[in-house]
Amino acid sequence: MNTTPLKIDFVSDVACPWCAVGLHALERAVEKLGPGIAVEMRFQPFEINPTMAPEGADAAAYLKAKYGLNDAQLAHNRSHIRERGAAVGFAFGERVHVWNTFDAHRLLHWAALPGPHHVPGAQRALKHALLQAYHGDGRNPGATDVLLDLAAQVGLDVAAAREVLASDRYALEVRAAEQAWQRAGIHSVPAIVINERHLISGGQPPEVFEQALRQIAAEPVADGSAAGSTA
Repeated sequence: MNTTPLKIDFVSDVACPWCAVGLHALERAVEKLGPGIAVEMRFQPFEINPTMAPEGADAAAYLKAKYGLNDAQLAHNRSHIRERGAAVGFAFGERVHVWNTFDAHRLLHWAALPGPHHVPGAQRALKHALLQAYHGDGRNPGATDVLLDLAAQVGLDVAAAREVLASDRYALEVRAAEQAWQRAGIHSVPAIVINERHLISGGQPPEVFEQALRQIAAEPVADGSAAGSTA
């Protein structure tokens, strides 16, 4: 039986712990689909702390103020996220600070572009490296030295990456993409948009993603680009 190819836009922020959970759960689901369903995944920018200063802020104080949490509630939320992460193969470490992630999004945008510096699969690898650096190792995903180290880890041209980070290159493109997703109705992440029509919100379990992906793959391609909720 012929199936519809799946083009997945994973809209997320490096600073979002549920994005780490959601990405790993989604990838587990894609693995279960098998080779009969073609999947293309693209990573799209979204900032949950767009006004965060470069020096960042204490994570506990910031989260308690933003979401109105007390110490016990924050500890409960973190424990729950650690459990959900472990269930899909992601180990959360201590996250004591939050930082601005805009430069990380610029580098992710560049990593996906065709051209002499393109490395197949580098955008996905860089996304994983950024999530691990921030949520696993407590590193600053906005620091140039960290970004260059991660670029090297995934096989990107470090000199070219340094040129990107030293300039404002791709700033307009990232801002435009963020605004476009907001206009499309994306106001929280992770948001998984499939074939520009179907929206799955949040860090769902792998089985939820798998069921939705199989359902969409079995449908004929339809005209239109409006996103409809699948889960």
